[in-house]
Amino acid sequence: MKWLNKYMQGRAGGDHFSIFLLLTSIVITLAGRITGISMIELLSYIPLIYGVYRMFSKNIQQRRMENYKFMMKISPLYKRFHRFLTRVRPSKTHKLMPCTACKSMLRFPRNKGKIKITCPNCKAQFVRKT
Repeated sequence: MKWLNKYMQGRAGGDHFSIFLLLTSIVITLAGRITGISMIELLSYIPLIYGVYRMFSKNIQQRRMENYKFMMKISPLYKRFHRFLTRVRPSKTHKLMPCTACKSMLRFPRNKGKIKITCPNCKAQFVRKT
């Protein structure tokens, strides 16, 4: 294993863009297998070869810039997915509802009966059953 560490010194290694390329290659390969079209399977080698090339490249600055540009393009999707997860995870213990005045999402505990809720943004108060 020391030989691998020694070989990878000064190389870019795996980053988000390389992993995305490898996963894209796997998806294209599966699509080619399912459809039975061998040309699609051959196309799957393009992102695979480029991803491996990026991992073993010694031009670290260029690879960092490529990864940065990729992350800037993917960050809106990541933010949307993260927002979705923050809404789904506490769904067993908490409830999300919009404020009646400003429509901002408020989180409050479930199964507490009728409670008085004060919006932290607009300070509006209302009573809701949880």
